[in-house]
Amino acid sequence: MRLRDAFPAGRTALVCYAMGGDPSLAATEELLRAIDGAGADVIELGIPFSDPIADGPTLQAAATRALRGGATLPALLDLASRLRLRAPVVVMGYVNPFLAYGVERFAADAARAGIQGAIIPDLPFEESAPVDAALEARGLALVPLIAPTTSLDRARAIAARARGFVYYVSVTGVTGARASLPADMAERLAALRAASPAPVAVGFGISQPEQAAALRGVADGVVVGSALVQAHQERGVAGAAELVRSLAAALRG
Repeated sequence: MRLRDAFPAGRTALVCYAMGGDPSLAATEELLRAIDGAGADVIELGIPFSDPIADGPTLQAAATRALRGGATLPALLDLASRLRLRAPVVVMGYVNPFLAYGVERFAADAARAGIQGAIIPDLPFEESAPVDAALEARGLALVPLIAPTTSLDRARAIAARARGFVYYVSVTGVTGARASLPADMAERLAALRAASPAPVAVGFGISQPEQAAALRGVADGVVVGSALVQAHQERGVAGAAELVRSLAAALRG
């Protein structure tokens, strides 16, 4: 399945994040297969980094475990090449590992591994063109992020270059599960979806089936990360898969 096809009209897709290598590559492989089977429409494979400035405590701890376990970008690309999951896979990580690896080399190796895109939170829009071009040449999508503080004109400019989907960050601050979502999020999403040629998925803070259900039809996709990482840490693969099934059921009504 192509990345864009994971967001069919009339249905809100479930985008699931897992930290690559947490706590080991073998554990990640088992987890990704389980959440793929449990109903994830898109899977984000996190690339651990030592200075994850946009991540809250849950993902910071996951990155630390992964790095201690020896997770690297080449090892995670090799893992992805073995998976060939039903859901399309995008990598999510900070720009430094990609630059150190080489953007052209990464694009080529990611394409061979079956990866369909990349999300790079700390890559400024104004500096993204070379990375975007390298990925596009290999058929990969650079997924842009748009913050709630972004003006509509700037959001339009960012979204205009999106090929897979647009990642709308629901709150200012770092990642992490939250008890409630912003009251004006539906209004902001409506304006962004009207301006964007690509599907719009919303993330940061979504952790419960009830929150996912409230976004059904409001967004083209819902991203769940910290809650899933925490479920895996506390309850293992079975607990993570159970959370994915409950979220998928909430989004499908």
